[in-house]
Amino acid sequence: MGAVWPRSRGWTFNYCVTLIRKEIVVVFLRDRHKYLAEAVGTFGLVFAGTGAIVVNDVYGSVSHVGIALTFGLVVMVMIYALGEVSGAHLNPAVTLGFWIDRQVAGAQVVPYIFAQVFGALAASMTLRLLFLEHPNLGATLPRGTWWQSMLLEFLLTSMLMFVILRVSSGSKETRMMAGVAVGGTVGLEALFAGPVCGASMNPARSLAPAIVSGTWDYLWIYLTATIAGAMFAVLVNHLMDRSERKLESLVKENV
Repeated sequence: MGAVWPRSRGWTFNYCVTLIRKEIVVVFLRDRHKYLAEAVGTFGLVFAGTGAIVVNDVYGSVSHVGIALTFGLVVMVMIYALGEVSGAHLNPAVTLGFWIDRQVAGAQVVPYIFAQVFGALAASMTLRLLFLEHPNLGATLPRGTWWQSMLLEFLLTSMLMFVILRVSSGSKETRMMAGVAVGGTVGLEALFAGPVCGASMNPARSLAPAIVSGTWDYLWIYLTATIAGAMFAVLVNHLMDRSERKLESLVKENV
């Protein structure tokens, strides 16, 4: 009996690993168009957004307002172009937020994030080819203290994720305006917070120029604060939904 049990346990483990591998392959093949859309959309976001920063540094013709508008407009455009394909997350923090909110399957999380990071890296490498002498390719860096930027990124990403959750679960008319609402939020936050912390709100947007330009200083802020902010927004949205459901039930009971 003692000789059979380890063999049986090992067989069970190998069988589970095989099933998981098959599931990953099936999900990847079934949803490969979604991953391609995420890669293309994130490429567009990082290429246009950080490209505006680089062009402004080199030629001085875009301005801070122009940079904020570029980020907002490219997000809006990509949502309308790719939203029906992949949801147009374009952001690992958003993908993780949707996963925690049970709107994205667990098997899709890693491929989504991989596609987003791949698209962002491709954009930063393209900008490197175009602007060989630029020092940081639009990398996000704090202008003040590190904790100031960390708190700002947490709050900015929370606001962005909250808006995304509300418009994605609203009425048909609300969902039709998702691109305007989300793009407007990105542009608004970049307008007032960009000069302080860079207004990243997106780990892939910060990671790609940091890797390609070698600007690693304070990268950890933009990876941790953005993800934590998205998780906090999911919690707030969940509490709000519970309150709304309780209010609806009370109204029905009293009618």
